[in-house]
Amino acid sequence: MRSLNLDQLRTLVAVVESMSFSAAARQLNLTQPAVSVQIRELERRFGVKLIERLGRQAHATEPGRSLVEAAQRIFRECDAAFDTMRRYCDGWIGRVRIATTNTALMYLLPPVLRRLSLEHPGIELHVTNMPTRESIEATLDNRIDLALVTMPVDNVRLVVTPLRLELMVAIFSAGIPGTPDVLTPQSALSHPLLLEHTRAAVHDIVVNWLAQYGETPRVRMHLGTIEAVKKAVASNLGISIIPEMAVSSLETDITVRPLQPPIFRTLALIEHRSRPSEPAYNLVRDALLGLRDGSAAPMAPEQTLKSAKSARVSKAQQRKGR
Repeated sequence: MRSLNLDQLRTLVAVVESMSFSAAARQLNLTQPAVSVQIRELERRFGVKLIERLGRQAHATEPGRSLVEAAQRIFRECDAAFDTMRRYCDGWIGRVRIATTNTALMYLLPPVLRRLSLEHPGIELHVTNMPTRESIEATLDNRIDLALVTMPVDNVRLVVTPLRLELMVAIFSAGIPGTPDVLTPQSALSHPLLLEHTRAAVHDIVVNWLAQYGETPRVRMHLGTIEAVKKAVASNLGISIIPEMAVSSLETDITVRPLQPPIFRTLALIEHRSRPSEPAYNLVRDALLGLRDGSAAPMAPEQTLKSAKSARVSKAQQRKGR
C-alpha cells in the first residue's frame, strides 16, 4: 500500500472543520478545484465517500469522521517528531532519569546538579527520591537510568559502583539532660526509637545493628524522611540514628553522639548492565562518579569496617591536635 499523503489528510481535516471547500482552500492557500481533487483522490484510495454536501456546507461521512480522527493522531505524532529533532538542533543532548536516596538528594546532589546544568544545559534531568529497594526495581525495569542507593546490592543484572562510606550517628533532643557520651545497642533500649519508614535502607541498618548484639529494637515511630525524623527528635519524641552528613553544626535543637560500635553505610551508584551508552547518560554518570571519595573501594565487609574505624580515629586525633 502506498504511503498516506499528509497534504491530502490536512485538506480533509480543513474541509471538515470549516464545513466548506472554498474556506479550506483559502486556509490552505489552494484553489477550490485543487481541494476537490485531493478529496476525490482520498476517496478513490479508500473506496468510500468521505465528504457529503448538505446545501452549501460540506460534512464528513462516518468513514470521513474516522479518517479525520486518525489524521489528527498522525499530525500530533508528526509534531512530536519535529519537536524532538528541533531539541537536538537547539543543543538538546538527551534525557537522563536519576533515582536517589533522600539523604544524597539533600546533602550531596545539589552541587552536582548545579554543575551539570551550567556545563551541559542541553541535558534534561529527571531526579526522583526513591528508597533503595524501589530504585533497584526501577533500574531493572528500565524506568530509571542511574540510581544512588545504599549497599548491599546483589543482582547480576546491575553494575554496582561503591562511592563513599557514610558514618551513622545518634541524635538526641538538646533538651534532654544527661545525654550519654556514646550510644550502644544496650543503651539504645532505654530510649524511644524513631526511624525512617521500613523500606528505607537506614531502617534496616539500624535494626540489624541492634539485632547483631542481641537487642530487640522497639521503634516508637516511623517517619517518611530524615528531616522529619530530626524534627521529631528535636521535639523530644525519642532518639534516632541517622547519617552524619544529615546533621549540620549549626543545628542547636539536637545533640549528636557517636555509636559504639560504629555503623557505616555505603552509598553506591547502580546502572543496568545492558544499558546502552549515550552522550547525556555518560556525562551524568561521570558527574555522579565524582562523588567518590576513595573510602568505599570494594573490599570484604570486615575490612570495610576496620578501615572506616581507622579513618574515624585518625580524624578524631587530628581534631585533638589542632
